[in-house]
Amino acid sequence: MAEKKVAAEKKPARKPNAAFMKPLTPSKELAAVVGSTPLPRTEVTKKIWDYIKANNLQDAANRRNINADAKLRPIFGKDQVSMFEMTKLVSQHLK
Repeated sequence: MAEKKVAAEKKPARKPNAAFMKPLTPSKELAAVVGSTPLPRTEVTKKIWDYIKANNLQDAANRRNINADAKLRPIFGKDQVSMFEMTKLVSQHLK
């Protein structure tokens, strides 16, 4: 009986969603931060977070907010955005 229970617990490996893995071309504003080569959405988000952390752009009082610098302001359209709003604004700069 123990063998049957072990076999039932194994699940097939989860496949990544093809939409997230499709390379997209960043706009010239976004390319200033992540580079101009086509990247999947996941990599774009990762590179933006690397840039935010490297330049200490998270708001000190509320870490969920990101303060835009000269490179991020054209992408965000304002001086400060929440991390949830950021993904929506970045997706508008991907084709």
